[in-house]
Amino acid sequence: MSDTIEKTPCLIIGSGPAGYTAAIYAARADLKPLMYQGLQPGGQLTTTTEVENYPGYPEGTMGPEMMEDFKKQAERFHSDVRWGMITEIDLSKRPFIAKADDGKTIEAETVIISTGATAKWLGLPSEAEYNGYGVSACATCDGYFYKGKDVVVVGGGDTAAEEATYLAKLCRKVYLVHRRDELRASKAMQKRVFNTKNIEVIWNHVPKEITGETEGFAKKVTGVTLTNVLNGEEMKVPVDGFFVAIGHKPNTELFKGQLTMDETGYLITKPDSTATEIPGVFAAGDVQDHVYRQAVTAAGTGCMAALEAERFLASIED
Repeated sequence: MSDTIEKTPCLIIGSGPAGYTAAIYAARADLKPLMYQGLQPGGQLTTTTEVENYPGYPEGTMGPEMMEDFKKQAERFHSDVRWGMITEIDLSKRPFIAKADDGKTIEAETVIISTGATAKWLGLPSEAEYNGYGVSACATCDGYFYKGKDVVVVGGGDTAAEEATYLAKLCRKVYLVHRRDELRASKAMQKRVFNTKNIEVIWNHVPKEITGETEGFAKKVTGVTLTNVLNGEEMKVPVDGFFVAIGHKPNTELFKGQLTMDETGYLITKPDSTATEIPGVFAAGDVQDHVYRQAVTAAGTGCMAALEAERFLASIED
């Protein structure tokens, strides 16, 4: 392990659309950004297949390829993009001191946090097998692929109710599967679910297995087996898509006790800004956005964070 100490005007923690966009803007502003990509370089988009709703890709693109394009663009402007992750950081004073898993210590004048959020999954082996091939955690991202088809949404909170009503506009039938006999969603969201004719709520059931077909490298979901939690009886539901809507977990463990978070762990930034309460520390993308959670909005906040970091550095030099 090395004891090397490096200094950078801008440390970017995490990658994905927010981090890579921040790196592009920061590099073009001559901030010489240093990025540690984290455990999942490219973020959640690297686990998806087709992306059709990002501007500039008229024929669509694959999520991993899109993130590779972002990375190459950041590196084109001499961003220092590295494998690995930041394991410790002290935000109590500036320059901020961070330690990486490669043994390096970094002194940073500004920090952009783009560690994202991770979708919560059920933990079924078949869920992982068909992830990206009929299994999704984002109706807004993937709902279009199931136009006129039947799908299952799993969950009982506002996220599940919102995903189900969104999908109902596109799909022939939406089965909302919940393990209890009443939804946890707000009354307003429940009303929307119950007033949507092509949503059928299946109470007191949990998914046991997702079934599908594999032809060569092509996979597709064909149905789901549900278990009744009251009597153990099973039922099979033929569907084309399986949406998990039990929430997301922001990747903010590293910053607990140092930055203000909401009750679920999302970083709180100032209105119309990516600035946290600590001057020089900014948060972009899904780590601070529990509302939209889209690649294009993450990229937008990545741009904002880099511009704000540049302005912050200029202000302390004056």
